[in-house]
Amino acid sequence: MKKLSALFVTTILFVSCVLFLVSSAKADELEDIEKQLKELTQAREQSVSATKPLEGQLNSLKIQLANIQVSLQNLSNKIIQKEKDLIVRTEKLASQQALLESRVRSYYIRSFLTSPLIVILSSQGSGNIFRELSYRLAATREDQKVIGSITEDMLDLLTQKEKLEKDKKSLALLQLEVDKNAKFLGGEIQKAKDFQADLSGKIAKLSARQQEILAAKSGNFTTSVGDVPLADDPNSRPTFNPGFSPAFAAFSFGAYTHRNGMSQYGAMGRAEQGQNAEQILQAYYPGSTLNKNYSVPSTINVEGFGSKAFEDEYMKRIYEMPNSFPKEALKAQAVAARTYAIRRGGSICATESCQVYKDSNKGGAWEDAVNETKGWVLEGGPGAQYSSTTGGYVNNSGWDTKCGSKDCWTADAFEKLAGSPWFYKGWYKDRTGANCGKSHPWLNSEQMSDILNSWIVYSSDDSRDRISPVDTSCWSGNPLSIGEMKDKANAHGGAVTSVSSASVVYSGDGKTASVSFSTNRGTMTINGSDFKTIFNLRAPGYISIKSPLFNIEQK
Repeated sequence: MKKLSALFVTTILFVSCVLFLVSSAKADELEDIEKQLKELTQAREQSVSATKPLEGQLNSLKIQLANIQVSLQNLSNKIIQKEKDLIVRTEKLASQQALLESRVRSYYIRSFLTSPLIVILSSQGSGNIFRELSYRLAATREDQKVIGSITEDMLDLLTQKEKLEKDKKSLALLQLEVDKNAKFLGGEIQKAKDFQADLSGKIAKLSARQQEILAAKSGNFTTSVGDVPLADDPNSRPTFNPGFSPAFAAFSFGAYTHRNGMSQYGAMGRAEQGQNAEQILQAYYPGSTLNKNYSVPSTINVEGFGSKAFEDEYMKRIYEMPNSFPKEALKAQAVAARTYAIRRGGSICATESCQVYKDSNKGGAWEDAVNETKGWVLEGGPGAQYSSTTGGYVNNSGWDTKCGSKDCWTADAFEKLAGSPWFYKGWYKDRTGANCGKSHPWLNSEQMSDILNSWIVYSSDDSRDRISPVDTSCWSGNPLSIGEMKDKANAHGGAVTSVSSASVVYSGDGKTASVSFSTNRGTMTINGSDFKTIFNLRAPGYISIKSPLFNIEQK
């Protein structure tokens, strides 16, 4: 125990030195973060290693203590029962005490009178001699028996009492000693765990600072079409040839959006299929009613631009859908944008976080749509949100398809019919266009195996803070290398070294329910949401899954 305590103290001193050195360093901020994260993690791992033997001893002592307590309880029960027996036997002996005294006296007397010579001299006949002699011998034996039995009972009771008292004292002392040791070890372990928790808190804070860099990978893609749609990227299509095999890529259905309310490309597809603005609004905002004579506010405060006339300035300067979209889609967009602005309560931001506003009239088909829907506002329902592409499923209205269900998805999804460049895409760039040295979203077998090994390690709650992209030039941090991740996975049931195929199962609520891989370890099936999380944590570069509805392609 002293050795373990010394190790714990050594760990604290080690980390104190580490923290001092780190705070004195003058390196680039990201390099400093990486260094601190690595050293703090190592310190925590050393502390955990020092604590584990203590925990093992404590558990052993707890088991020992539990067994002692059971034995003590059993013995206490026996003592209680024996004490009851003692009371009964003592009462019985008290009632026999007079008999015992009489027996002792008569035995003492007979010991002098049972001499055959005395019996012969005192007897009047030979028959009487033998009868008297036999009687006196039998009485003497009976006295001996009674005296012996009663005396033996008394001695036994005294012996049992003495033994039980000794046992009780011994067990009480033993339990006291075990409690003392358990308390000591428990205190040492708690100190170590408090220390580890403190380190984990520091690590969490450092990782939180890195989230500013990681945000681009987990999402933050534009939530609306904007004035000019992004150009399609041939390398992000499933038809792209990465030049190696086997190859795996994650393709998202839809961009990174909230998937609430109207899909802008879905509205385009519906308009091209002959639906008018009212039908489009009804499809995307079930539960809402369209008021065509709403008394709109005269002005609205636009952050950074001041007060603007609601209809003639603000509405005509919203840049959320291109003028090239069908007129009925633009009208539906105008109603959604007007409703959204009114529900903001008199003030609104000018970015895509709210609605994109530019301080000049957009003109053209958009201005016509605003004029033709003047005073049209949605009332009731869940809200008036909208986004560019949802992948064919909207949270509040379900499958966005011609048949109204998953049965004709993906072929007849309105977004696909409209040609949305984000309907089915492999993402490997951030929003600025940076690609971290990757020219496509495809992964080789080793990289996909590494992601599955990351899942094994993540599920085992082992070194989670070191599961991040290995491209430290883009992300910094202290990730486990592919080799280290494999070693960690081997310690938790075996590493994945090869992947031969992949398949997905879609749920009825517009999500990927599960992903299955055929590997050297057999079939691995992972919950869709969990796979998305681990994929985005570990996939190299900016390769990521944007939507809860995704597929794994294989070449």
